[in-house]
Amino acid sequence: MSARGAIHHIDLTVRDPAASAAFYDAVLGFMGYGRSHEDERGIDWAIAVAGGATTSVGIVKSQGTHAVRPHDRTSPGLHHLAWRAASRADVDRLHAVLVSLGARILDTPADYPQYGPGYYAVFFADPDGLKLEYVFEP
Repeated sequence: MSARGAIHHIDLTVRDPAASAAFYDAVLGFMGYGRSHEDERGIDWAIAVAGGATTSVGIVKSQGTHAVRPHDRTSPGLHHLAWRAASRADVDRLHAVLVSLGARILDTPADYPQYGPGYYAVFFADPDGLKLEYVFEP
């Protein structure tokens, strides 16, 4: 199977990578990602995927005139990012991790039939307000 078209990496802009690191360590670590690179610009976490390739998620420090404004997912740019869960119980386990972190839960784990049969997800925000999702879909 070819990895053509698969996501290689995604970088998310945050106000303070050092302040966001614990959140992403917990969330991405739960999913099996490990820190793969860190420098003054930000931090990357990577995970092995099919065919021996890797996918990474990075956080980078925001810059420019709007560097301190909170994320607005209704403006042009990233709306939200979703990861695939292994099961409904996996979604519930991440929800428990998020609660223990004091993360902002946008929507607790529930069925969302409007998104597809068996769609079960938790929606949450990172420290900068970026909307994130963990979803199981059979």
